[in-house]
Amino acid sequence: MLIARIGDGATTQYAAEMVGAKAANLARMAALGLPVPPAFVLPIELCAAVVGGGKEARRKVAEGLGEGIDFLQQTTGRRFGDRRAPLLVSVRSGAARSMPGMLNTVLDVGCTTAAVHGLVRMSGNPRFAWDCRRRFLESYGAVVLGIDPALFAERHAALAAADDGIDCESLERLGEAFEELIAHADETLPDDPMEQLANAAEAVYRSWMSERASTYRKLQHMEDLQGTAVAVQVMVFGNRDRASGAGVAFSRDPSTGAAQPMIDFLPESQGEDIVSGNRTPQTEDAIEGCAPRAADKLRETLRRLEREFADVQDVEFTVESGELSVLQTRSAKRTPLAMLRFAVDFVNEGLITPQEALRRLHGLNLDGLARQRLSSLDESVASGTGASAGVAVGRAAFSLEHAQRLASRGDPVILLRPDINTADIAAFAVSSGIVTAVGGRTAHAALVARQMAKPCVVGCAALTFELNGHGGGRLAGHAIKPDDWISIDGESGGIFLGRHEVVTERPEKELAEIKRWQTNARLAC
Repeated sequence: MLIARIGDGATTQYAAEMVGAKAANLARMAALGLPVPPAFVLPIELCAAVVGGGKEARRKVAEGLGEGIDFLQQTTGRRFGDRRAPLLVSVRSGAARSMPGMLNTVLDVGCTTAAVHGLVRMSGNPRFAWDCRRRFLESYGAVVLGIDPALFAERHAALAAADDGIDCESLERLGEAFEELIAHADETLPDDPMEQLANAAEAVYRSWMSERASTYRKLQHMEDLQGTAVAVQVMVFGNRDRASGAGVAFSRDPSTGAAQPMIDFLPESQGEDIVSGNRTPQTEDAIEGCAPRAADKLRETLRRLEREFADVQDVEFTVESGELSVLQTRSAKRTPLAMLRFAVDFVNEGLITPQEALRRLHGLNLDGLARQRLSSLDESVASGTGASAGVAVGRAAFSLEHAQRLASRGDPVILLRPDINTADIAAFAVSSGIVTAVGGRTAHAALVARQMAKPCVVGCAALTFELNGHGGGRLAGHAIKPDDWISIDGESGGIFLGRHEVVTERPEKELAEIKRWQTNARLAC
C-alpha cells in the first residue's frame, strides 16, 4: 500500500497525517530542488493493523514495498541487494508530529553477502563495504531481532582493542562476530533483501508501542496521534571515504536563541552515529576541512529552509564524497527563552507577523520566563558542551530508579549518564538537569532535553563512571557519590561541585516587544 513517491521529479505535496511529518517535509524539500535521496512511504493508517498482527496488513506492506523498490531501482539504476550495483535503503519512522529518537530506524537494509561484493566493485573501497555490512547487522539485530545493543558494542570494543584499530580485515571479522551473535537469536537473519526489508518495516511500525515512545507521547500530550508511517529511502553513505560524514544542523541556536547556525558533524560516519548520542561530534569546521563545497551548500540550504518554513529548522544531512544530501528537516525543539527570542527576531526580519508570533507563544508563561545563572564566581571543576541553556542545582543520580527516589522525596535531581539516550526519557522527566560523558548537542536526546526545558551538558570527557554507571563516578578526579550536590550551567557547559545559588534575570527587552504586540492587537479589535 504505497501512497507517496519522493524524488522522481514530482512536486506532489502530502499531508503529515497520512505520511508523517518527516516524509511530508521530504517531499516539500524535493519540490524545492534540494538534494533529497529518493524515497517512498507506507502510510500511518497501516500502523495499527501491523501492530495487531493482521495477515491483510502484512499483504499490503509487502505489496507497497515491492512497488516502492521498483520505483527506487528505476530512479537510481541500481538493484536491491545486487552483486554489481547494489541499492541499499534506510527504513525510518515518521509520525504526524515529530518524536525525535523515540521510534526505530534500520539502516543499510539490503546489505546482503552479495551486496558487500557489489559495494566493493562500485566504490573500490573494501573497508567501506564491510563497514556497511557490520552496520546493517548491528542495526537489524538490535531493532528487528531485539538483541541487546550492548552485546554488539562489547564485540566491537574487544576487536578494536585487540587490533589497535579497525581496518578492513577487522571489519570483516567483526561482521562474522555479529553474525555469530545473531545466530543465537530466536529468529534467523535472512539473506534475501526483500525479506530483510519487510521485517525492518514491521519492526519500525511496532516501535510505535515501545515504552519510550509511549512515555514521550504521554509527557508531550500527543496521545491523539494514530501511529507512524514507514519511509524507505535510498542510502547515502557518510562512511564512504574521507570526504564523507554525517551531521545535524540547526538554522539558529535552539538553546540560547542566537541568530547563528549550530552544526555538528562526524567525518566518515552514518547518521545514527551522531543522533544516538554515543559519540561526541565535531563542529562545522570539520565539514570545511573535508568537503568545503558541501559546507557552503549546507549553509545556503539552512537559509532557504528557514525562509520556506518561516521557522527555525533542525536538519539531518549526509555528505558522501563531497556531495551534500538532506535527509530530514523539522521545526527545531527549543528552550522557552529561545522560543521568545525567535519570535521577536522573526518578526523583525519580516519572516512572520506579530500576530503569528503571538500565536506561537500562546501557552508560554511569559511572566515566568527568566535567564538564570549561578551566583558563584568559582571556576567550574569540569566542562562539556552546553546542549540546553539554563542552570540546575541538584543531587547526583546515576540511574532512573535513583532519580525517581530522589524526586519522590522532593529533592532536585542532576542525572549523570555515560551517554545521552532517548531510552532515558522517564529519567529526564524527573530531573532538573542532565550531564553526559559523551554525545553532542544535536543528539536526539539533547533535542528532547531542550523541549522539556531541562538544562543539559553533554560530552564532558572528565566524567567517568563506576559499577556500570550506577554506583557513582568521578569528575575531573573528584569523587561524585549518589546524592552529592552538584550545579550545572547548560549554556556554558560548566559543572560545579556543591550547591550554588541561582540568580534570575528577566529578558526585559524581548518581553517589552511582546507587550507592544499584545497592545496593538487589542487596539486593532
